Amino acid sequence: MPVVKIVTSNTCLEYESDGHPESPLRVSRTQELLEHLGYRFVEAHSCTEQDILRVHTHRHLETVRSGKFYEADTPSLPGMFEHAKRAAGAAIQAAEFALHGQPAFSLMRPPGHHATRNRLMGFCYFNSIAIAVASVLEAGTKPKAHDYDHGLAPKRVAIVDFDCHHGNGTEEIFHGHPGVLFVSLHQHPCYPGTGLESSGNCINVQVPPRTGEADYLAAFKVALGRVAQFQPDLLAVSAGFDTFQEDPITQMALEIGTFEKIGREIRRLERPVFSVLEGGYSGKLPECVAAYLKGLEG
Repeated sequence: MPVVKIVTSNTCLEYESDGHPESPLRVSRTQELLEHLGYRFVEAHSCTEQDILRVHTHRHLETVRSGKFYEADTPSLPGMFEHAKRAAGAAIQAAEFALHGQPAFSLMRPPGHHATRNRLMGFCYFNSIAIAVASVLEAGTKPKAHDYDHGLAPKRVAIVDFDCHHGNGTEEIFHGHPGVLFVSLHQHPCYPGTGLESSGNCINVQVPPRTGEADYLAAFKVALGRVAQFQPDLLAVSAGFDTFQEDPITQMALEIGTFEKIGREIRRLERPVFSVLEGGYSGKLPECVAAYLKGLEG
């Protein structure tokens, strides 16, 4: 029986923009495969506005709520405010499962790691993983209010982002935060053109287009070495699968089996871990996700 708990909701299948690569099929097909493999699903719930305001400005929240914005890659669609709130809420749920000793994966859309404090971009409206990390860190200041396993109330969280694109929003939100380490491994050159150097608590590792498994994993292990040195209480993973060799909008060369090895390397850190779906737009996304989860489970 698989041990990773899947937080998801069919409500995230209810919106679509014609021709957009971030489509409902990403999640629906992945749900089908994971159900077939025996994974347990938990219904996702929306976060609160207070949760959002821990990492975004009030102006940004109102922009998404109003729908009065134009961003070519990040369209204004009916109900998007609620969809983005539910995706962020699922990330919080996944983090809380991890802190209770249950590894979890948030299988939701839209993704989030490009959303900055005051800007939506790159298919992202609210930064789900940042909202989740901020939520559990605040809980860490109030340990008596929470009953995490072994009295764990996180003081230090490491975010590992292996999406093909740099998680610029997550970096902006947590840059300089003493309780957060952000580590990103991403293709360069590539959208959004950030993450070209490391600074303080933000570690950026660039890999060139067409990088294959051996070179990618070598760089990934070095990056995880920084995480091990940080000794986090919790590991948050922005899990992007657009480094797969058949992804239609990137130029990397990883195989399905590479994601199992990525999962194994993360598991070796022996930390409570939760993951949030970011990118990945090929028809084989379900197999990539399943391979990653298999690696996490050992």
